[in-house]
Amino acid sequence: MSAQIAGNLEPMKGMHNKLLSADLSVQSSAESTIDAEKLTGYLGGRGLGVKLFTSLVNPRTDPLSPDNCLVFATGPLTGSIVPTSGRFSLVTKSPLTGLILYSNTGGSVGPALKSTGYDCLVVRGRLDEPCYMLVSEGEEPQIIPCRDLWGLDTLETQNRLESLGLGRFHSLMIGPAGENGVLYASIMNDGNHRAFGRGGSGAVMGAKNLKAIVIKVGKAKPDIDNPELLTTYVKSARDKMKVAPITNSSLPMFGTAGLLNVINELGMLGIKNFQVGYSHEAENLSGEAIREQIFEKDEGCYACPIRCGRMTKTQSMNGKGPEFESLLLGTLTSIFDLVTVTEANYHCNLLGLDTVSTAGTISCAMELREKGALNDDRIQFGNKDILIPLIEDIAYRRGIGEELASGSAQLAAKHGMPDAAVHVKGMELPAYDPRGAIGHALGYATSNRGGCHLTGYLVSMEVFAAPKKIPRASTGSKADLLVLKQHQSAIEDSLIVCKFAGYALGFDFYSRFATAVTGEDLNITRLMKIGERIYNLERLFNVKAGLSRKDDTLPKRFLTEPLSEGLSKGRTVPLDSMLEDYYRLRDWDKTGAPSRAKLEELHIKP
Repeated sequence: MSAQIAGNLEPMKGMHNKLLSADLSVQSSAESTIDAEKLTGYLGGRGLGVKLFTSLVNPRTDPLSPDNCLVFATGPLTGSIVPTSGRFSLVTKSPLTGLILYSNTGGSVGPALKSTGYDCLVVRGRLDEPCYMLVSEGEEPQIIPCRDLWGLDTLETQNRLESLGLGRFHSLMIGPAGENGVLYASIMNDGNHRAFGRGGSGAVMGAKNLKAIVIKVGKAKPDIDNPELLTTYVKSARDKMKVAPITNSSLPMFGTAGLLNVINELGMLGIKNFQVGYSHEAENLSGEAIREQIFEKDEGCYACPIRCGRMTKTQSMNGKGPEFESLLLGTLTSIFDLVTVTEANYHCNLLGLDTVSTAGTISCAMELREKGALNDDRIQFGNKDILIPLIEDIAYRRGIGEELASGSAQLAAKHGMPDAAVHVKGMELPAYDPRGAIGHALGYATSNRGGCHLTGYLVSMEVFAAPKKIPRASTGSKADLLVLKQHQSAIEDSLIVCKFAGYALGFDFYSRFATAVTGEDLNITRLMKIGERIYNLERLFNVKAGLSRKDDTLPKRFLTEPLSEGLSKGRTVPLDSMLEDYYRLRDWDKTGAPSRAKLEELHIKP
């Protein structure tokens, strides 16, 4: 085995090298040591989670069966002094897509898990009654029946847990949407603070009758190889973040919602179920409008100087957000009333629903109604009075909500208009219309978890010139750049840090942080090879689950229907030529599977 995977095969610093596994079916748990090969070959977070998950779960497993696992994984930087190191990852099989699902969340839950002396928590099986799990440093985890929590929303659940006298803790939980098996239910943390949002992990947790995971804050800290050098690097990084416009100004002032006006002006904002890319009314939902009308205070995750979170307040509610992507609840439905959209976002958080898929599914229903395929006069674009009732119906699977709970792809297919569903591999698309950013379009089509903007965020270059500007409409070099971005994203998700830090810091900073923490020589070349290994292992799992080249595509409207107005007017996506380049660069065969030579190069078992 090459040194590039094995390193020195000593326990990797920055990690405890410990895994906690729990089987709800037999109410047992076990502690084990994580192989050094897994850590040096996959780091932590997403990479380690994918490696563990693919060794535990058959790709053909029913996502809602007891055999599916939830793998929660921290990275070597989680809980450290590195800016934005409060994140950790979840890997499971998505009930929405039937493919591998990797997700990550901020806040403080990841550092709390690390403080218990464990790097990872694996949950499998199913209890016959509702329960929550209590994880504490130096103690066996407890699986505690909790019928009284079942049916509560996420904030009610958090408040009830806080009343139990458990001491200082952080938590993961599902709302009614997860309990009722909505295929895009989310897992919220600390009530309605942050989320494992996409792909339906909340439904997986609900199928296990697991209402919450409570993690008591401990005192365990992994060894750092060179703390003095790490401190020097961190000071330099914070200095850079203080002067970079995005991390010092726009994100702290407007949060992610500050993107809305920029993307709308470029004519590439998802509006009216992606039938339109620009609307003058969209500014009613902008970060600037939020700041002026409903902003209460900012909020930050663990070790984050950016503080991009928004706490907001309407006359009748208060809560977190809305984030940029959550504003799809307004733009996709053509509901440009800020209070309605903000309160719809609150309801999604309380009920435990992914805001992106909720918006995409409701807007799909609106298009079906508009074109005569769905007979419900209430479900019309622009009808603000129906938005929150529909969200509640989805979470409780009431009435039309029963159909919407399975996502837009199944909804549109049932009503004979599959092209009305704007999704990739079953997952609804985020806010960027791919006709306005051609490289980003290829990223949507080839993302391992379905319609995702984070897997290879070429918008950073096509729109924000970070680290350099590339033309939005050109196909040239887009496949090359996307492959690099996808590997880089896998590393960011595995170390694990927030992608926003990258607007101020070059990738070389992550190499420095990782080397100072772990003691491994994690130079950029080696990190990118690890990122490639992670990406190909995910792809291999998906191929075994039934995915092929036909799934690496985009909704028909992006390929054949030009945008009619705005700065992206007249554009469609020339996907086929880019996909040919992409497959060649990846060394995947004509079916979309990694070649045997590529798998051998990356030390992945076929």
